[in-house]
Amino acid sequence: MKVAAIQMVSATQLQTNLDRARVLLEEAARQQAELAVLPEYFCIMGRVDTDKLQIQEPFGAGAIQAFLSTAARELGLWIVGGTLPLSTADGRVRNSSLAFDPSGACVARYDKIHLFRFDNGVESFDEARVLQHGAEPALFDMPARDGRRWRIGLSVCYDLRFPELYRHYARQGADVLLVPSAFTYPTGLAHWELLLRARAVENLAYVVAPAQGGVHESTRRTWGHSMLVNPWGEVLAQHAEGEAVVVAELDAAQLARYRQQLPALEHRVL
Repeated sequence: MKVAAIQMVSATQLQTNLDRARVLLEEAARQQAELAVLPEYFCIMGRVDTDKLQIQEPFGAGAIQAFLSTAARELGLWIVGGTLPLSTADGRVRNSSLAFDPSGACVARYDKIHLFRFDNGVESFDEARVLQHGAEPALFDMPARDGRRWRIGLSVCYDLRFPELYRHYARQGADVLLVPSAFTYPTGLAHWELLLRARAVENLAYVVAPAQGGVHESTRRTWGHSMLVNPWGEVLAQHAEGEAVVVAELDAAQLARYRQQLPALEHRVL
């Protein structure tokens, strides 16, 4: 099964980002991808954190969700919409990842559980000022064109530092772990590839990690390096900075072989 990790350098204007996302999704479809995954905040990278409040939507309605549904249906793709801001009752938003099937139906929702806080004296972030954290993991089953059914676990960016979430997915039989992200440049430089490969190896699963990658209008620089990693920790494809459609083949037979040769998931004690 071909999967596309879509890298963007999202701007401050919603329609501009949706237009660019459509172009990249069309390219994924041309390359015969069955699943395309957009990065975190594909729909907006604001100048300040509160900018995302201006484009928030209730779950099940709104321009961003309509865009994802229409693109999935028209392009015949499974699409995971990176993240978008969904409304809550307390004035903040959930940073939510939504999965759409080729009929345009939303089949899964994951609200980012772990909220990022970082201060290195130059850059500082505290997502809890604007975001309300989620509470539940989420998976969905995806039948591929060849009849193989893939079980896919959803996560977002900072979740990557919490291996217990991915071990939960492994216990639930996940074959693929998605990590749409907007890693900062310094944390990405230090830890991005290391963490992605570790999550793949320890859970004997494919990891698909689309990212924001470049300098945004706010002058913030995101790390990029969108990549797909196999269950042995090998990077199948990646792209450093700038827009890109990063495509790789996920091999079900290879996945089964790795799990048979080294059945580490069966050896868990704790």
